Amino acid sequence: MVKRFALALGVASMALLASCGGKSGQTGNGQAPTAAPGSVAAKPAPAGQNWTDVVRKTAEGGFVMGNPDAPLKLIEYGARTCPHCAHFDAEGLPALKSKYIASGKVSYEFRDYPVHDALDIGPILLGQCVEPAQFFPMLDQMMANQDKLIGDIQTKITPADQAALQTKSPNEVATTLAEKLGYLDFVKQRGVPEAKARACLGDKAALETLAKNLQTANTQFQVSSTPTFILNGAKLDSVDTWEKLEPALKNAGA
Repeated sequence: MVKRFALALGVASMALLASCGGKSGQTGNGQAPTAAPGSVAAKPAPAGQNWTDVVRKTAEGGFVMGNPDAPLKLIEYGARTCPHCAHFDAEGLPALKSKYIASGKVSYEFRDYPVHDALDIGPILLGQCVEPAQFFPMLDQMMANQDKLIGDIQTKITPADQAALQTKSPNEVATTLAEKLGYLDFVKQRGVPEAKARACLGDKAALETLAKNLQTANTQFQVSSTPTFILNGAKLDSVDTWEKLEPALKNAGA
């Protein structure tokens, strides 16, 4: 994936690939970990807090919401340009938060996965260019505005633009696409100063870290499409909607 990631950034392919949703041919056992008889115990949040407000960055490059000691640890590999991920964010995440994260039974970690390669890099760098407490609100807003931001991509990114990107560095490609698609203005309107946003888009170390984390995702969990869910270290095959995810959580004792 690191090789594909680097090449895609170099050529800045504008095609939306078929790897968003439709998760056929996955590997992994596909089974949620089963809990001991009965449900796992709820745990109240610290006084004056809600578990859904407890957010921290992880060593794996994600952001996790909820009880750090939750017995059920859910990870989503998602893409900010993936309609299936936007659907889960709108339809599934509110129920996940209110029914399972708030109880302290489940923690939820989102790990960015650039399924559409160069198109995702700018949004990822900008989406992570905030304090942990603002990560999920920014993610929610990017998902909610996905159609507006990338829906008219052929008009926003012309063949001449694509040709000009061929000679740019990966960070320059990310910056140009973020400008053309409107993501730079989007985060500025939501409190990220332009100088800070541009610094995040130009962060070479952040790209190297992202590439390394993608390699781990592909080798450890064989992630090939989004959303991909991992529950207590086990990949959930053919689970890409809330309707499929909730039974897996219940089966694990949530």
